[in-house]
Amino acid sequence: MAKKADSIWESKPANEDYAAAHAYLTLLFGEAETRKIVHRLRRAPTILREGKDLLRASQTHLLDEDDPHVAADLKKINKGKKLSPVLLVRGDGRHGVTLTIADGQHRICAGWHWDENAPVACCIASMFGR
Repeated sequence: MAKKADSIWESKPANEDYAAAHAYLTLLFGEAETRKIVHRLRRAPTILREGKDLLRASQTHLLDEDDPHVAADLKKINKGKKLSPVLLVRGDGRHGVTLTIADGQHRICAGWHWDENAPVACCIASMFGR
């Protein structure tokens, strides 16, 4: 039986997650485009998606339970503390561009280790102006 997913996720990402996403995205995009993407992330609604699908779409591997960040998030979950939704930039399958995890890979993995069937709270923005 799946655990109750909404019990581990905040309704909105933490402000520091946007700053972390900005820092990461400047490695992939110029400063002006990064600001636009982060602005779209701030406006994006929080939705639920399967963690395994997020990992597959981003072509990212599952981090182990003993990864320090994953372990810290699992401790939070077990103490009843909620995790911040992850921040994602939509890929473009037509052009081979994968989903980008702008912030929160460790939270996706912690959620999966907690309950592999539980959805992950996330905010998704386009890399383009939509």
